[in-house]
Amino acid sequence: MNTRYTPPPPPARPDVCQPTGSADLAMLDVYMPMMKSAAILSAGKLGLFEALANGPLDIATLADALQSSTRGIRDLADFLVAIGYLHREGERFANAPGTQRWFTSAGQVDYTPGLHWTLEAWPMMGDLTAAVRRGGPETTLWQAMEAKPQLGTAFSAYMDAFAGDLGPDLLAHVPVSPEHRRLLDLGGSHGMHSIRFCQRYPQLQALIVDLPSALSETDTTIARHGLSERIHVSPGELLVHDWHGQHDVVFYLSVAHNHTADENGLAIQQIYDALNPGGLLVIHEYLADTPGNAFMAAFRLTLLYETGTQTYRYAQYRDWLETAGFGDIKRLDLDPLEKGSLILARKA
Repeated sequence: MNTRYTPPPPPARPDVCQPTGSADLAMLDVYMPMMKSAAILSAGKLGLFEALANGPLDIATLADALQSSTRGIRDLADFLVAIGYLHREGERFANAPGTQRWFTSAGQVDYTPGLHWTLEAWPMMGDLTAAVRRGGPETTLWQAMEAKPQLGTAFSAYMDAFAGDLGPDLLAHVPVSPEHRRLLDLGGSHGMHSIRFCQRYPQLQALIVDLPSALSETDTTIARHGLSERIHVSPGELLVHDWHGQHDVVFYLSVAHNHTADENGLAIQQIYDALNPGGLLVIHEYLADTPGNAFMAAFRLTLLYETGTQTYRYAQYRDWLETAGFGDIKRLDLDPLEKGSLILARKA
């Protein structure tokens, strides 16, 4: 019987942001994180982690498999060992457990599409200084996707990977009732949340609304799961689109941070109006209630140069929900916190 390779535990992963040696060299704080990101992204682009998914390989075999130079692969592999993403077994190199788990098809969730997306998004970082001066982007991410459709495809694939990570939390915490028949998935792009809920609840039918650039592969994905009769897509702008009648469950997942406060208030009112009595709204978001959290601060900075929008506090969501007429509002912070929070609310 064939089994996938299980790497042994690695040594503690070093913190590449800390100066090394006896001298406090300030530029290491810039140089080492840059090299760490570049090396991991290059490994993902080359397919290095996936090539090691079935077990250790020597440099010659790995270079041949990746159609790369032996020196290039050795230098890259040596650095990936130094930062804890690979480890050596004699003359061979192997994935560390975290690498195997998160960046190969043998793992729990394959975030390789996230590496591909980050490579696409990397040039946008060059505009951060100007975005800080302006207070927002010159061209939003969504406008860039219209000009370069491959951006939308790459972003949707990344969100698909994240959906695989978030999916079990949604299934565990979202109480779909037998009388719930219609699911509206706003900003559902990849379609995987609707697919998983329709697989779990055979009475459900789903409608996915998102920008055309985000839905380029969604019908194919739905068909691959045999759900074309129960899940449909409807391309369009969320706030001005026809949501096709009344629904029992509405997903507003990782959408609010792409809209202004006024737009979110309007969207939540429209969702309330589109829900049947007893209907459920499910919000997933990164709440601005965690001062000092480095990830949340980084995400806010990302929004500055990508979309010009922001994250919001839980109190703001409660205000939007209560103003719209929702009750039974609940907040659930996911573990780890960097995965975000769920807010559930019902229409009486």
